[in-house]
Amino acid sequence: MSSNENIKALREGRNLSQSAVAEYLEMSRPSYDKVESGEKELTVTQAKRLAEILGVGFEDLFKDTIQEATKAYDPKRYRDMIRRFITYAGDSGDGRIPKTKLAKLLYLADFTWYYNELESISGLRYRRYRQGPVPDEYFRVIDEMYEKGEIDIKFSGKAMMIKLNEALDPHEKAVTDEQDKLLKEIADEWKAARTESIVNFTHQQYPWKLCHEDEIIPYELIVQEDPDRVYKRPVSSAA
Repeated sequence: MSSNENIKALREGRNLSQSAVAEYLEMSRPSYDKVESGEKELTVTQAKRLAEILGVGFEDLFKDTIQEATKAYDPKRYRDMIRRFITYAGDSGDGRIPKTKLAKLLYLADFTWYYNELESISGLRYRRYRQGPVPDEYFRVIDEMYEKGEIDIKFSGKAMMIKLNEALDPHEKAVTDEQDKLLKEIADEWKAARTESIVNFTHQQYPWKLCHEDEIIPYELIVQEDPDRVYKRPVSSAA
């Protein structure tokens, strides 16, 4: 079932007419009919109001599309993303990167890739936490990599600083060349920025702003962002 079919099923399940929903969304019934037929996309504001009238959250409104975007989770590929971001964005002195900043870079990579390709790189589902969007799997993978000696962790104040214990093996690559190119672009964009800057940036994006605490974030929300606001660092952002 596609997301538009899911919306139709939810509407019918609440015994709502297309006209009633269209009126609530402040649009014509023919226009709303195109939403359910997959010919028209909703704005973020309309999608939020639609979720309200249907009595569901975004994760339920776009449930099937979320499953399609996240069904191909590959642990090896996710670990490769982590290793590459540590290498590309780690401090030039000791090669370490804050755990929180690393999580944000991974988020930017997944949601930027979805913005362009309508699928994520990792295949993971992100949850809205106070510090920003992050998949639950992230914490477990970092712990496993530490236990296996793949990474080293030390504290700098309250920040957990992560370092890769061995260089990337050019013969072991789980991401595609195009995905790797995106990772490098994002790392170059944010390498010199403080963790606070990238956290603030992700908090200004629709995926985090429009979801509630602990809620699964629909990838679809990122497509409403301006192209220059998907991963590119604001000019005014402090280092």
